[in-house]
Amino acid sequence: MQVSLEFRPKLLQTLRGYSREKFWGDVGAGLTVGVVALPLAMAFAIASGLKPEAGLFTAIIAGFLISLLGGSRVQIGGPAGAFIVIVYGIVERYGYANLVIATAMSGVMLFAFGFFRLGTLVRFIPIAVVIGFTNGIAVLIALSQVKDFLGLTTGPMPGSFFGILNTLGGAMRTINLHAAALALGSLVLIVVWQHGWARLATKQPWAARCALVPGAVVALVAATGLVSLTDLPVETIGSRFGGVPSSLPGLVWPDFSWETVRFLLIPASTLAMLGAIESLLCARVADGMIGDRHDPNQELMAQGVANFVTPFFGGMPATGTIARTVTNIKSGANSPVAGIVHAFTLLLVVLVAAPLAKNIPLAAMAAILVFVAWNMGEWRAFVQLRQYRLPYRATLLAVFLLTVVLDLTVAVEVGLVAACLTFIYRISSLSRCEPVSGADASALSGLAGHTSAYRLYGALFFGAVKLVENLEDSLPSHVLVLDLKNVMYIDSSGADTVMDLVRTCHKRGVRLIVCGLAFQPLDILTRCGVVGALGPANRSSDLASALRLALQDAQAS
Repeated sequence: MQVSLEFRPKLLQTLRGYSREKFWGDVGAGLTVGVVALPLAMAFAIASGLKPEAGLFTAIIAGFLISLLGGSRVQIGGPAGAFIVIVYGIVERYGYANLVIATAMSGVMLFAFGFFRLGTLVRFIPIAVVIGFTNGIAVLIALSQVKDFLGLTTGPMPGSFFGILNTLGGAMRTINLHAAALALGSLVLIVVWQHGWARLATKQPWAARCALVPGAVVALVAATGLVSLTDLPVETIGSRFGGVPSSLPGLVWPDFSWETVRFLLIPASTLAMLGAIESLLCARVADGMIGDRHDPNQELMAQGVANFVTPFFGGMPATGTIARTVTNIKSGANSPVAGIVHAFTLLLVVLVAAPLAKNIPLAAMAAILVFVAWNMGEWRAFVQLRQYRLPYRATLLAVFLLTVVLDLTVAVEVGLVAACLTFIYRISSLSRCEPVSGADASALSGLAGHTSAYRLYGALFFGAVKLVENLEDSLPSHVLVLDLKNVMYIDSSGADTVMDLVRTCHKRGVRLIVCGLAFQPLDILTRCGVVGALGPANRSSDLASALRLALQDAQAS
């Protein structure tokens, strides 16, 4: 495996020819994204079972490191909705101290992915798996917000799907109508603001500037102001968490047991894989919008550094975020400087305006996350399922249901296995073995039973070796010609099967002539000893030459 020893952040490349105009464009974009990130960062942390400052610290520290060291010009890093279910489960099962260790472990894994140039492998994850677990996570995010959306009074929420349903069902009698009305009003305001300005912007250019102000910020400010002025009996950040600290935390080494670390391998791997998928998918979306190409391996190394450092300063897992990245691009970002400005904007908010956060109602935060969950899901994929084959539909639905009902890790594992089996079946069905026909077959007239000739097509791998094994059941009496010109790939199982055919033909006194070998098939058959076992007399460059050798053998006999 080729190891990358290069560590070249995109920032270094973009600073060449950097101008004052680009700088001010980045500053404006960074300020805008900072405002957008403020409510989302707190909401993601609260939904994950953490304090709101955990999301803010992550957006500041991880956002700064990802922009400083990353492989994309415009990607914004920070806490993401995709992590909510996993983080909540880790905190519930292992405690916050072990979340810190699991996040740091995932950071090491992410850095290793980039260091060993595995960034491009993430693209091989089937889209059915990605859509399935994305929609499943969206459902779980929305479900986790029902408690605060309706102002229910419950104990600690369980992490399992059926446990959540059971707890919510038992608490429906405690609904707070003030909180429900506030949440519903906030959600309506977000939807109307987002879609209203977007539609008006197509007719009035000035409306595009107003559309840059996110509906989540407008709803948050409006709901906070309403609660502050009217003293509504709803739960706020101050009543549940005591507010948000107005300073960054120092380095804290958590207390943990080495006995529990070994149980964190699977959660840490899940965080790493999900972070890699989210960040690289986000970077690909950004590339399409700005006409650039990101460095996936550098991006993963930056994600690794951010996830290793951030948890020791009170943060949570971080990755690339599509909503904030798209906002960054639309706001005029030119380089990673915009992401750095976004981090400093949030830092300024924490240092100056943190006391104001105590009046933010949790019902409004829940409305924001419900809106995020709706936009996060690819719901049209369910409507379009009828257009696809059964394996695609089965994979997507299985991953979706397993994500919701069981566990994201199990869902992805099952989805990948199902996708691999489907791929193997499809490729094996494309491989075929056919008797030589047409003008070439005329050369074999009169030699029926004496000489047979077959062409192989496709890939000769472990899923298609039956094609060669079937030839052993119908061997001719003297000569078998095997044309491999149209075989594009042979694996070790295929090479072993060809060697078995060579041995079988030798035992039965049948001459095996192989033609058309080139490139990878020739290389592996040479290394596996098949070419040597055949000998130069039984190899030919093309089918015509191989048939002439067969005719000479027939005449000699």
